[in-house]
Amino acid sequence: MENLQVNTPHLGTPFDNTYARELPGLCVPWQPRPAPQPHWLRFNEALARELGLDADRLASDEGLAIFAGQRVPQGAEPVAQAYSGHQFGGFSPRLGDGRALLLGEVLDQQGRRHDVAFKGSGATPFSRGGDGKAAVGPVLREYLISEAMHALGIPTTRTLAAVATGEVVRRQTPLPGAVLTRTAASHIRVGTFQYAATQGDSDTLERLLYYVIRRHDPELAEADPPALALLRAVMDRQASLVARWMGVGFIHGVMNTDNMTLSGETIDYGPCAFMEAHDPDTVFSSIDHQGRYAYGNQPGIAQWNLARLAEALLPLVHTDPDEAVALATAEINAYPALYERHWLAELRRKLGLTAQGADDAADLALAHDYLQLLTRWRVDHTLGFRGLSEVLRRSGGTPPTLTALFGDGAAALHPWLDRWTARLGLQGEPMQAVTERMDAVNPVVIPRNHRVEEALEAASEAGDLQPFERLLAVIQRPFDAAWVGSAWTEPAPPEQTACYQTFCGT
Repeated sequence: MENLQVNTPHLGTPFDNTYARELPGLCVPWQPRPAPQPHWLRFNEALARELGLDADRLASDEGLAIFAGQRVPQGAEPVAQAYSGHQFGGFSPRLGDGRALLLGEVLDQQGRRHDVAFKGSGATPFSRGGDGKAAVGPVLREYLISEAMHALGIPTTRTLAAVATGEVVRRQTPLPGAVLTRTAASHIRVGTFQYAATQGDSDTLERLLYYVIRRHDPELAEADPPALALLRAVMDRQASLVARWMGVGFIHGVMNTDNMTLSGETIDYGPCAFMEAHDPDTVFSSIDHQGRYAYGNQPGIAQWNLARLAEALLPLVHTDPDEAVALATAEINAYPALYERHWLAELRRKLGLTAQGADDAADLALAHDYLQLLTRWRVDHTLGFRGLSEVLRRSGGTPPTLTALFGDGAAALHPWLDRWTARLGLQGEPMQAVTERMDAVNPVVIPRNHRVEEALEAASEAGDLQPFERLLAVIQRPFDAAWVGSAWTEPAPPEQTACYQTFCGT
């Protein structure tokens, strides 16, 4: 079936194509492969309205045809983006969108620009022998986890639609196929700059730099040099993002440089998962055999990836290569202190601490001592933090639920609680205000791995979307006290957690 143009001027807001127009050397015009027998998995009506799209039209058969690749919206100019990437430390000079297509860009109601892209829409020139398709399970995983991250207030790409294609995707076993439509502030990655740098075309690299600045950091246009200013801005966004991941126990699983955005959004929800028992060495990804991307390694990996961005930017940092290296190295070396500031801010939020007049080193030590207790007694990360506000509600008495979480370690917990409540007392504010603040940042529920797998298995094997819908409704309200004590908060059985693995979905 040929791709057809929709016979309407736009779907609530016109498409633009600044990336394709301004950076033709970093993309290839391409068309999606039409799905033969599409049907809806889910349409994100709320996101559509945020983007200023015609949600009613998109929820119809007309929208289904668009999200299935059967019709390309008027004004859209689909392209497969080119980028490189360090994958588990090894450099691949030519990766690119092997199963994705950037349809174009839309402006939301606040005038902010968003990419609209397919994932699983068929092979492209970057597919490297793959079929470019996706399966129902990985598509719905991305929908669930990205919406959970959004509800948690963590910057993320989002899912506008998930559509079953009506065809079989052949992996280790035959699976039902699907296409995901993803939105993002942009899909520009560290790997995009790496690709531009490897082409040896300084003009393309410079055009990419100024494109990113215009799109994400227009205030940096007059900086001297702008490349170094952009590096600082990206470092700050990534330090903040990873600190937020660590705060909720999120493990990305594949922190390759092609999966680190310049916008500071979480991207690629393949082998990701949320940690249950707190353990810095936690790894879920089936392909991370050495634990490179373990929970506790994520801050350091972010610095490593940012160093690769700095390398790509060197020709634009200074005309003297040695001076460029010195300037960029100084910025990268400042990252640990930058991250620690964001991490301390995150920990203070989770512990109800304010920064005014506080001792940073003492607060960091207090927080890290609690993390060590969680690790020592294998306490559930989410429940361990959420349970602290209940301590304050009981005027310092340890609630039975928190005591039960620590088990034999309950006695070791009490001295720390005394230190923590004493520190809170120095703030001179009502404990009710502290608990309300803590409950607004410490979730009751996360997408627990066994719940996610139950939902995906039902959708993929039986075509039953009800478990998916129920879980989605829960994780979209992560701080709601209505979930306290419910089955949604229960960790997976230990025997399941011990062998749990996630996969890339490619």
